[in-house]
Amino acid sequence: MTARELDAAGVTDPGLRAAYAHCRRLNARHGRTYFLATRLLPAARRPAVHALYGFARWADDIVDDPATGHTTADRAQALDALQHRLDEGLRGGGSTEPVVRAVAHTAAVYRIDHRHFADFMASMRSDLTVTDYPTYADLRRYMHGSAAVMGLEMLPVLGTVVPQEEAAPHAAALGIAFQLTNFLRDVGEDLDRGRVYLPADLLAAHGVDRALLRWSRDTGRPDPRITAALEAAAAFTRGVYREAAPGLAMLDPVARPCIRTAFVLYGAILDAVRDDGYAVLHRRATVSRRRRAATALGGLARLAATRVTARPPAVRHGRVPHHAQEETP
Repeated sequence: MTARELDAAGVTDPGLRAAYAHCRRLNARHGRTYFLATRLLPAARRPAVHALYGFARWADDIVDDPATGHTTADRAQALDALQHRLDEGLRGGGSTEPVVRAVAHTAAVYRIDHRHFADFMASMRSDLTVTDYPTYADLRRYMHGSAAVMGLEMLPVLGTVVPQEEAAPHAAALGIAFQLTNFLRDVGEDLDRGRVYLPADLLAAHGVDRALLRWSRDTGRPDPRITAALEAAAAFTRGVYREAAPGLAMLDPVARPCIRTAFVLYGAILDAVRDDGYAVLHRRATVSRRRRAATALGGLARLAATRVTARPPAVRHGRVPHHAQEETP
């Protein structure tokens, strides 16, 4: 399918095609939920999404991959090198590094604001030294770069039927909702990395601190205070999804099935956490393959209905490359 996507996007240079294909593999390996949803986009737009998320996955691996054995100083140096390559790629439109080459090309084609990449890299650097967040306001500043900017980068690719600045707050909120969902699902794994992303004041309101989380993780024993704190975090996260929801109707109709499917699938992770008794310190909650498949089929049905009434690919408030062929699977 990669070749057809790249053909539809008008990417003909062999090196650039290889760079996009590499990003697609990164996205497929690390982001099953969003990768599945991306299949519902027109083929011409998928390479750009893979480039944006592939780059994010790569940077995240530098920070978090436990298999490397690298020190904090090593990781900081690797992020500095990535930043240098990224800056050069965004200025010149090319790079010898495949992921940077693909994301720089995407940024140029869709005129993505370079500040979003700078903000993202700043949040990646903070993960090297910041291990907890006293309040949600503190966490929100981190998530602007680590999550909100992903929604903002995606908007030019997806296209909107309103001015992009009107849709932007909802896109940012959706990126944050997705990340808050991951934080809740991954509490135990993040704790093993030395980090607690859930705000300390939210935990403290239920009598929870890092030491209690560590005790529960190490002993495998639940605690009602932890369950109450996690339940509160889930309720808060659902509120952020409600902030994001109005933005779905602001997207180009052909992009809505993709984002709505991601919206539903990530929300289903919250359901899985709840249904498993908020046992995220002891095991990862997962959405069943049956539910994932049913959601994807629903997205395909919405996509088919959209195609019946779809307008030409020139989106009113977005930029689809003139060479792109807006076909879907």
